[in-house]
Amino acid sequence: MAVAAPSSLYQELARESRRRHGERFAAGEPPPPDALSGWEYRGYNASPRVVALIGIRKFIKGFLPVAGGEPAYGYNTPARQNGLDREWAPKPSEERAKRFGFYELVREPGDGKHGLLLDYGRGDNPRLAIYNGLRDYLVRVEPGSDDVLLGKACFAFGGLELHLGFFVLERWRPTR
Repeated sequence: MAVAAPSSLYQELARESRRRHGERFAAGEPPPPDALSGWEYRGYNASPRVVALIGIRKFIKGFLPVAGGEPAYGYNTPARQNGLDREWAPKPSEERAKRFGFYELVREPGDGKHGLLLDYGRGDNPRLAIYNGLRDYLVRVEPGSDDVLLGKACFAFGGLELHLGFFVLERWRPTR
């Protein structure tokens, strides 16, 4: 069953400063991929605010069910941009929700990186899709809880990663 309204913690995180997000991220622990399996999370790009101008402030991030020993994968779904306090509605519609921006979950990202890695370069995306360069890292906000997660979005090119901003996820409903 879907959670009706964003929790107060989720709303607080969505409004925090980039500096505070950085502190929380550094203190967080990576969630295990199987804890996310089979769930959709409501997402909110908290920083930078420019994401609102291009219509990607709100989104839905899904984690496909994992079969034992298989790699874990997920996807993104665009959501109606109707404010933080309003319901999350998949686009173009609930019945025909678009899935794109596929990624593989990587438990140990290596290179001293922190968090569970969502690697879009390993997802089943069109070869030239710009989002193949995305690398998201997730941590738990509260120890042991996978209900609210903080994400750090980066873009990889060559051997470099550019930090784009932070986003917040909250467990919303079972994957459809």
